[in-house]
Amino acid sequence: MVELKTDRLDALIIAQKWAEEGRKIAIATVVETWGSAPRPTGSHLVIDSDGNFEGSVSGGCVEGAVVFDAVDAIESGAPKMLEFGVADETAWEVGLSCGGRIKVYVEPVTR
Repeated sequence: MVELKTDRLDALIIAQKWAEEGRKIAIATVVETWGSAPRPTGSHLVIDSDGNFEGSVSGGCVEGAVVFDAVDAIESGAPKMLEFGVADETAWEVGLSCGGRIKVYVEPVTR
């Protein structure tokens, strides 16, 4: 049995609450990490169509980029796989200049 940390559950509880309120939402989940990564695999960020968010998948500019792509996923209805890392030419811009890499899956939630 996999034990989920409280902060991971909190983001999912917020996602459920926001969906019940009728908000259009997406859930971003860290699905892979390599090297130094600020958040472990399984960490969640819930985002609504207005760009409000709760939880964490990385921090700093990475989360800003994830929120931007999540709003786009909500509007299009299509999930996205995002990758951030030092090998990216945008690594310094999105805050993973520490040498780590992460993959974040962003999925719009429909009711």
